[in-house]
Amino acid sequence: MHYSSVMGEVPGLRERKKLRTRQALITEALRLFLEKGYEQTTVSEIAMAAEVSTRTFFSYFASKEEVLLHHVRESLDRALRTVAERRSDDSPADLLARVVATAFEATMGSAEMRRDSASITQLMMTVPSLRAYGLLLLFDTQRELAEALHQACPEELDLIEASAAVGGVIGAVKLAGFICLRRGGSPDEVAEASRRAAEIAIAGMRAVGKGETPGDPALGNR
Repeated sequence: MHYSSVMGEVPGLRERKKLRTRQALITEALRLFLEKGYEQTTVSEIAMAAEVSTRTFFSYFASKEEVLLHHVRESLDRALRTVAERRSDDSPADLLARVVATAFEATMGSAEMRRDSASITQLMMTVPSLRAYGLLLLFDTQRELAEALHQACPEELDLIEASAAVGGVIGAVKLAGFICLRRGGSPDEVAEASRRAAEIAIAGMRAVGKGETPGDPALGNR
């Protein structure tokens, strides 16, 4: 388990216990979802498997959706911190490239992480209620990140351009991963497909050039 802390300090005993409980709930929830099915698994079963009460479950997570997709908020918070710490010589493409690199390191840095990520993606593809929840979450995530990118790069990107940049990169990552998984790709292959898609999208940003927005007469931009 990897512990995060403010100012690099090691968490105290109480905080470590809370982190262990939280991780146990996440681990047992994913195991039960895969073994029994998402809809068939109850919150009380997750709590029992993690050896805590149902009340304790709800002190960490509001729902089954939240325990499964806990990583989305965590990933967004990391991305927002990265954007807020923009270096003076960063272009918007540089900044998004570092956001992506940080995200991959945090969520796919080990074989276990890649396996769990592929399992969550598989559940998202097959459970209608999760698909709907995930789409709303993805929309909110992209909106927050686009607003942060615009605020960090106000001279280079207006809000529409920042939205297009964020949507292009995240959309490329998600779609490439989905398609690879649907074709029977392994967790490592899914991770590699997502990484390659991000590189292509960011390369496209670099090709457009700093502060340059292409127009297309077919879209009414003359």
